[in-house]
Amino acid sequence: MKALTAAEMREVDRLTTERCGIPSLQLMENAGTNVFDFLRSAYGDVATSHAAVLCGKGNNGGDGFVVARFLQETGLKPGVYLFAEAGTLRGDAAKNFLRLKDSGAAIQTIGGPADWETARGQVAKSHVIVDALLGTGLKGKVEGTLASVIEDLNKISRGATSIHPQSILALDIPSGLPSDGEDAQGSVVRAHATVTFTAPKIGQLVSKEAACCGRLLVRQIGSPRELIEGIGKGNVRWLEPEEFRDLPLVRRIDSHKGSYGHVLLVAGSMGKSGAAILAGRGALRAGAGLVTIATPDSVLPIVASGQPEIMTVPLISTKLGTVSASNLKGHRFRELWKGKTLLAVGPGLGTDKETQKYVTSVVQQSGLPVILDADGLNAFAGRASHLAKRKTRYLAITPHPGEMARLCGISTEKVQADRLGVALKAAADWKAHVILKGFHTILACPDGRAFVNTTGNPGMAKGGSGDVLTGILAGMASQFGVAHWERSLALGVYLHGRAADEASTEKEEASLLAGEIAEAFPGTYRRFIKELRQSA
Repeated sequence: MKALTAAEMREVDRLTTERCGIPSLQLMENAGTNVFDFLRSAYGDVATSHAAVLCGKGNNGGDGFVVARFLQETGLKPGVYLFAEAGTLRGDAAKNFLRLKDSGAAIQTIGGPADWETARGQVAKSHVIVDALLGTGLKGKVEGTLASVIEDLNKISRGATSIHPQSILALDIPSGLPSDGEDAQGSVVRAHATVTFTAPKIGQLVSKEAACCGRLLVRQIGSPRELIEGIGKGNVRWLEPEEFRDLPLVRRIDSHKGSYGHVLLVAGSMGKSGAAILAGRGALRAGAGLVTIATPDSVLPIVASGQPEIMTVPLISTKLGTVSASNLKGHRFRELWKGKTLLAVGPGLGTDKETQKYVTSVVQQSGLPVILDADGLNAFAGRASHLAKRKTRYLAITPHPGEMARLCGISTEKVQADRLGVALKAAADWKAHVILKGFHTILACPDGRAFVNTTGNPGMAKGGSGDVLTGILAGMASQFGVAHWERSLALGVYLHGRAADEASTEKEEASLLAGEIAEAFPGTYRRFIKELRQSA
């Protein structure tokens, strides 16, 4: 799905009313209904009772009025705080304010700092705080009382990290966050979750303050998908199940292991054999028909015993237990990838100079599609331009911000300051698909398009997660073939994060292990396909 600017979103809303006959008042009702349903399902009635709903005077506040009315009519008695005089409300927001007032909800007008000082203690005691102060129409810096409110909300939740029960839910967009990706000029509410409507906004995906959204949920309120696709003019897409409907996700009845490719994974070294095992496991779980790991002979027994379905090939070791450059000699080099459909290089290889020489030679001389990760990327640090000097047309690289910084010769801070721009430039320069990992992983394409993924959680910030991703990408690309190269990569990124989310449902995120992501993957994959079938 395309990500939209604020202006594009307004146009989608207008045309939804004009072409589909859905009044703007009904769109607001649908938005509030979605948020109300999420509140009850995510937090339960006990936590949601006596919620604090903070409303501005615009349409975002109007959405908040709808949510508060539903809470009141259900008997959950919200506290509503209006940061404007009722007489200044206009249009649909004014109509929903009157409906809310008629429901009997407690509404408190906040006219300035003194009023907020009185109300702040009440808001702080609420288990759920609904942020409906400022929407996508924000221009410039938030100042005055609203700026103080935003700062206080962040103190109450300790930047959405407090163990205390207060949860902040933003309606459509966290107050203070610009919609179109520009830097915020003031404070931004740090929400635990954001329910946005119709389509994600550019700023929610790729701005420096995108993390203020917390968990981003997109809910439909009546606009047709084709309208979103037609109005959106940008190059950024959001990864969600519909992006993959055209892939051959259901296997033919007469399939065999040769139908889904043979992945060759060059990985592992002394002390890092686990990386090879995790990557191999990811490739198998993602659907590769066959997986062979080429690994130093000194660690081959460990790798071979790590997963019985994996085949292994020994590579000559250096004294340090890494891949020796002597593996380039004779026919051994080319025989290695004979009969394989895809080459994945990097997990756990180490940074020995001989190993780096081997890696660069393999990547540049192999005609197979290549996925390059971890120490495979480090082999090109300081000479990233050589990535474009290769035989294969299909190359995907998967750097985390530090690896990207080394490849580009800039600081990690500069990478993080413009993740989208850095990834797109690298993709164009190296004629490769660049998967820049991290919060909201970006898949940048050589033609200037980009896909942003919002699945995944902080529990993935642990060694081994990237190795599993490499394997999943290899398995996906191997089984679907180069005809679906780009979508295979995107699906691998999406399902990797979603598997981590589902693996964390009954455990603390901090305790999540990379291997558990691979183990959760089959169930995640099954549910994903089931969702697409049910929505067909």
